Amino acid sequence: MSAEPILFAKSKTDICLLPEMSNRHGLIAGATGTGKTVTLQVLAESFSAMGVPVFLADVKGDLAGISQSGGQSTKVQERVKQLKLDGYTPAGCPVTFWDVFGEKGHPIRATISEMGPLLLARLLQLNDTQAGVLNIVFHVADENGLLLLDLKDLRAMLQYVGNNAAQFTTKYGNISPASIGAIQRNLLALESQGADKYFAEPALNLDDFIQTDANGHGIVNILAADRLMQSPRVYATLLLWLLSELFERLPEVGDPPKPKLVFFFDEAHLLFNEIEPALLEKIEQIVRLVRSKGVGVFFVTQNPRDVPDNVLGQLGNRVQHALRAFTPRDQKAVQAAADTFRVNPKIKTVEALMELGVGEALVSCLDENGQPQVVERAFIIPPRSQLGPITPQQRQQIMANSIVAGVYDKVVDRESAYEKLTQAVQQTPPPAGAPQTSSGGGFWGSIFGGSSASTPAPLPRSVSRGAREPDSMAIIATKSVVRSVSSAIGSSIGRQVIRGLMGSIFGGGRRR
Repeated sequence: MSAEPILFAKSKTDICLLPEMSNRHGLIAGATGTGKTVTLQVLAESFSAMGVPVFLADVKGDLAGISQSGGQSTKVQERVKQLKLDGYTPAGCPVTFWDVFGEKGHPIRATISEMGPLLLARLLQLNDTQAGVLNIVFHVADENGLLLLDLKDLRAMLQYVGNNAAQFTTKYGNISPASIGAIQRNLLALESQGADKYFAEPALNLDDFIQTDANGHGIVNILAADRLMQSPRVYATLLLWLLSELFERLPEVGDPPKPKLVFFFDEAHLLFNEIEPALLEKIEQIVRLVRSKGVGVFFVTQNPRDVPDNVLGQLGNRVQHALRAFTPRDQKAVQAAADTFRVNPKIKTVEALMELGVGEALVSCLDENGQPQVVERAFIIPPRSQLGPITPQQRQQIMANSIVAGVYDKVVDRESAYEKLTQAVQQTPPPAGAPQTSSGGGFWGSIFGGSSASTPAPLPRSVSRGAREPDSMAIIATKSVVRSVSSAIGSSIGRQVIRGLMGSIFGGGRRR
């Protein structure tokens, strides 16, 4: 049974978004100050009211008001009267706040392994050669059961592979010291942007995004992104990882009567800036296939041309606010935006796009057959929740009463690649005749400033590659890692490192 249509705009008639068509995705576009944020808020609170959880990023810090009852604004009251919304009742939504930095919301984290080399290479702005070396590092870690959880784990593996490049070159290809050095430098830059807080455990359990409250209303998950936007590449990569993980985790449901989750990707142009072809192909694949998981994705951006054609063609529900045309290039953009709509002979679409006032939009949604309806010029109805930010005290109270309060607050640093490699080096005696080094030297010398005269311990060889040999201390250490993974995620699946669609080295699915 289908859910009630979502009334979100009014022309001469009501304009509704069909919940069963919400997983066909959507676009909210328009110049700055034309009303995109209000449209996003109206749709988010409508989905929440029908029991659908929502994820959105608050890039300007003004979406937190969705947690409070609204309607007090004079402009809202005037719009309610203008549109004759007799049933308008102010109401807030249940909210969970998230924040990479753990300041304005619960910490949101992922492990290095979950992020994977493809997204991490983009985050680090690596060239093809450097990205290839990063793939090798992940593969060596996977083969030896070494967990890559945080930045120090990745540094340890980079240091080890770099110091032992000769033994990996024949199997995997050339590993240049310059590439290792470039990755290490970029890791330092990433850490200065706060990545040490993001790459850690406990990692986010995506089930916590798909929750309802005691009244059956969907939780609105709000990522505080005003500070995060200072590192736009980090912001875009984080949201893409979240979307890819949702795709991996959720089962196939086809076309449900209403979506299981609606994901709003604000400032969507950041996702596609200087994007590599391989990553763009993955994004197109996810957008195309996540529909069958019951997830609706709405891209929010200033201009439809910010979104590649192969992605734009999959966005069936369109809300286009005003565009400005001050230059010939702008005029072409307006024409291109107008051409994406199904023609309504009663509307001159190009002219309307430049005439729309604040809170007005050209709207076209999918009908019950999945076909775009003709474009209509309409007013977006005002939200029932509060417009604008909330006080720090209100935010702290909501966080204290959250369903995930206390779950992610404390960082857990369990045994992983860094600890195991350190242990292996400390327990491996130097070669016969090798000079003794100071405690600052050896494997970690270049990291902690000591010398590097001693020979680093080799990673353990797989028993299947040759005759059985006695376990070295390195092998014992690695087995300890595998046992710790097994106890955490099940003995039958604990011998392979978790890796999602974007985390896959060679494009495969999650390996359990």
